[in-house]
Parts: sequence; structure tokens; C-alpha cells
Amino acid sequence: MNVIRTTAVELLTIPAIAYKQKLASGGCGLRILRLDQGEVGVFTINKRDGEAVPYGKVDINLFPDFAVDEALEMTNGLPYSSRGKICVSVFSDSKEEDEVTEEETNAIDMVGSDEYTAIIDRYSDETGKMNYQLMNKDFIQFAAKSSTVSKMVGERASEGDILLHVLKNRAGHLANKRESLSDDEVKALIETLEEIDTRGAFKELKAHIRRLLARR
Repeated sequence: MNVIRTTAVELLTIPAIAYKQKLASGGCGLRILRLDQGEVGVFTINKRDGEAVPYGKVDINLFPDFAVDEALEMTNGLPYSSRGKICVSVFSDSKEEDEVTEEETNAIDMVGSDEYTAIIDRYSDETGKMNYQLMNKDFIQFAAKSSTVSKMVGERASEGDILLHVLKNRAGHLANKRESLSDDEVKALIETLEEIDTRGAFKELKAHIRRLLARR
């Protein structure tokens, strides 16, 4: 089974490549592979501040903070996709990279969904990274014109419920599907998109919704 991860990027501060990986137990992980020694550093990404926290034993001499920060910056905005294991060449020896083993859960995987794919295709730039500014602009325009959103604001719906409505509508529209995602599926879609950009994928949209609610 293919793992869910971003494309790999080459670091400049140390001889290594890095990518983000969706953990089976939930959340996002950062994996850094040294190309000169074959060592691996694994980190989990804190959802609140976007910081990388060592996952197990990590040699800080091989994986210093500045290299981890570079890996976070270079992978920020890269979307997930289903990808096979990475093979790297270390001292002319082929090394197949093992993935982080996590306890399986019943978490909903939206990476392979039509809605996720449509959003990534629509809002990825020429570098392959998500253009969250454009996505937020489009979603805000929908929210501003939507009679349903206006009604929800008038009825003092929560910010989360309005966000769910906007994402459910726009994801279905972009995927050219009439069927609506369930609330749990939309929540999983939002979580997956937010893992791509730890600084807040829907920051502008959420701020717009709060402004609408504050006027009532």
C-alpha cells in the first residue's frame, strides 16, 4: 500500500532530502534522510504552532534545528499524495526507506478523494505548492454571495458550521459532484489541507466568517 506523503525536497544546509508524511494515527510527520550517512530523523508536527518535535531518538548533530527549519519551510504548502517508498543512494548502496509505523485508526482518508484532488489541482501553483491566498479569496467570494451563509449568520450559526458549509459546497463544485460529503468527511478534508500549511490554511476565510458574525 502506498504511503501518503508530499514530494521530497533537497535541503541546502545539510546533505539530505525531506518530506512530510501523513501519520496513520493522525497528524503530520516530517522525515529527513541524510544522503551522506543514511541516517533518518523523524519529527511530528505540532498542530498548534507548526513546530517539529522529535519522534523517537534523533541525533541533533546530524539533524540540527536550522536544517529542520529549512525542511519545514521547503515542504510547507506541498500537498499530500499516495506515493511509494523512497529509495536513496548512500555511498553507492541502494537503501529502501522504511516508513514510520503507526497504530492504524479509523480516521477518514480524504487524500484519494475527488474533492481533495480537485482542490489541489485548482489551487496549486507552478512549483506544486498550494496557493492558499487564491483558495481563500475564492471561498470568501462564495461566502459573501451565498444566501445560505447569510441565513446561517443571521441564525448565529457557529464559525465551524459555516466553514463546513463553505468547504462542502466548494469541494463538491470543484469536483463536479452533486453528492454531498458528510460532515465527518469535510472535517477530515479540512484537517488534511491544514496539515499542508501549518500556519493556517483557512486563516483568511475564518477571519471573514468571524467578521460576518460580529456584524450581527
